[in-house]
Amino acid sequence: MSNKIKKAIFGSDKTPLKFGALEIPCYVLEDGTRVLSRSGIQKAIGYAGRSGEMLTRLVTAKNGFPDEVVAGVSTPIPFKRVDAGGSQPASNGYEATLFIDICYALIDLNRAGVLNEIQQEYAVFAEIIIRSVAKVGIIALIDEVTGYQNVRVADALNDILNKLLLEEAKKYEVTFPLELYKQWFKLNNWEWKPENAQKRPGAIAKWTIKLIYKRIAPGLLKQLEIRNPKNEKGYREHKHFQFLTDEIGTPKLREFFGGLIALAKATTTWRKYIDMVNRVYPEYGETMFLDFPDND
Repeated sequence: MSNKIKKAIFGSDKTPLKFGALEIPCYVLEDGTRVLSRSGIQKAIGYAGRSGEMLTRLVTAKNGFPDEVVAGVSTPIPFKRVDAGGSQPASNGYEATLFIDICYALIDLNRAGVLNEIQQEYAVFAEIIIRSVAKVGIIALIDEVTGYQNVRVADALNDILNKLLLEEAKKYEVTFPLELYKQWFKLNNWEWKPENAQKRPGAIAKWTIKLIYKRIAPGLLKQLEIRNPKNEKGYREHKHFQFLTDEIGTPKLREFFGGLIALAKATTTWRKYIDMVNRVYPEYGETMFLDFPDND
């Protein structure tokens, strides 16, 4: 097993891969490897215990599993989840296709009559999973070759944006908390003065775009710029947040405020703050680059 612990850049325990009622946390690592949670795989095939080593005890040459499957199961992939915390910084997973190999092996061994009573139950769950994957797979293949997957993604994105955005600007209300600006001043070693509540450095507007509007939802900033274009003098008639819905858009914005303020209070320099924001709230689209003051 490699000593390097890779980071998951996509995926969460809250967004598992679903096979009917079965769920397995899934992730994409920084090198592009798709992995499934080891404990999630165990639960999916019917194991009710808490031991993380169940698969290595089950998938052995002695139990009739193919050598390549045994080798894969004996070398789990350690990785750090996006939302990792507490006393266990690393999780263990397996490359996604290995899970399919495990399921097929269980099905084959069950048909050969070599599994015990408990292992036969695992094989039943494995067959459910394989059938589900086949159904999802054929739909995905059709979507890919016909080009419909692009329409499907666009429709889903439009649905998200419609819930976040208004067609016309609503009445202006003070929305951005002064505490956020005060924290940004502090991290840049700038003196905060009462007049800063209304008059702020131009960099603040730039950071508002990069740290908030580019991170709330994919395509959000582009839609805001369409709804709130610059006039011939180069100014926008409204603030972007005036186009956010009261039901979902504005609460999501306030959620970002709380998170950004908390991160600011947890660090001491602007550079470290940006690193933390990038980890907690990754930017949709291109990687963010900001000019950093020399206050490390």
